[in-house]
Amino acid sequence: MTMFNKVSKYFYALVLTLFAIQVHAVARLIPAEPQIAATAYLVMDADTGKVIASKNADKPFAPASLTKMMTAYILEYELSKGNVGLEDLVLISEKAWRTQGSRMFIREGTQVRLGDLMKGIIIQSGNDASVAVAEHIAGSEPAFADLMNQHADLLGMKNTNFLNATGLPADGHESSAADLATLAKAIINDFPDLYSIYSEKYFTYNDIRQPNRNKLLWRDKTVDGMKTGYTDAAGYCLVASAKRDGMRLISVVLGTKDEEARARESQKLLSYAFRYYRTHKLYESGVMLNTTKVWSGVQDQLKIGINESLSVTIPRGQADKLQATMDVDRVIKAPIEKGQELGQVRVTLDGELVTEVPLVALEAIPEAGLLKRIWHAILLFFSSLLG
Repeated sequence: MTMFNKVSKYFYALVLTLFAIQVHAVARLIPAEPQIAATAYLVMDADTGKVIASKNADKPFAPASLTKMMTAYILEYELSKGNVGLEDLVLISEKAWRTQGSRMFIREGTQVRLGDLMKGIIIQSGNDASVAVAEHIAGSEPAFADLMNQHADLLGMKNTNFLNATGLPADGHESSAADLATLAKAIINDFPDLYSIYSEKYFTYNDIRQPNRNKLLWRDKTVDGMKTGYTDAAGYCLVASAKRDGMRLISVVLGTKDEEARARESQKLLSYAFRYYRTHKLYESGVMLNTTKVWSGVQDQLKIGINESLSVTIPRGQADKLQATMDVDRVIKAPIEKGQELGQVRVTLDGELVTEVPLVALEAIPEAGLLKRIWHAILLFFSSLLG
């Protein structure tokens, strides 16, 4: 073998080795989940619901004052329905006044604005405010707990059972990291006009100024909520949310050892997810994606699309590998109602299904007259014979 051939051979082997190293490096761009010092944790995208990292996410634990997220959610729900108003005056009962633990310091027999009680729940984590709101909405705290569980069922919180409005210890009062993330997602997306309360750092009532216990509000300007919790049984807990470059994340940590730990471990989860994942909006709601043939209708073509905007959360740098396909029903016959499901939009990454959503009619098409319906029936018959 000549010297030139030997050099060429070694150079070729070196190129292959470097290429293999590069491919290997690219394949390992996403590191393992960070080590989180918590009994359970989860971080997910608030838009897509994609869980990026988790541990014991579906296991029920005592949720402590994270319970108040549901108390606030129901209050926000009742406000959205017009059943109550922020200026409503709430008469404070002896039970609410005597409730122990973290307090807003409302007084028995006084009337307090419902808007102030909401801030007392969210910012000051007031147990007294939570009981007052529960009694105002449902008549009693046990009746309100039943309402909390009904809303939990509607939201799909499968590992949750509420027995009170505060999160004070009670046998059987429990929730999971995944369920609490689902609740946080609903608060953010369903009632955006009220979400800014979760970012307020202080609230003063009865000349007592109290800080929000979420330390991340001071440490990370992208964090704008949500709720802390602590009991001996639950440990130190935190549900946090942050938004960077249009991407919103929700983190949940349960059972950390102290206030500093719950803030630090939450920051780890958020930093990891923001650094290595990205959410991409693929389609807007109501935008026509295609047209399809309609039989026996007053018109022969139907506009189809999706009811809600479609986004996906994937590892950074892999957007070019996304593929979207439409699976449309083979035979579509009038009458067609607007919003009627006619197939699926499927999004895959490297052949793996990322998400699928219904493909719907973007318009209504009435049934055609008798002669056209007969003619199309004949055409369909022969079309089926031909396969």
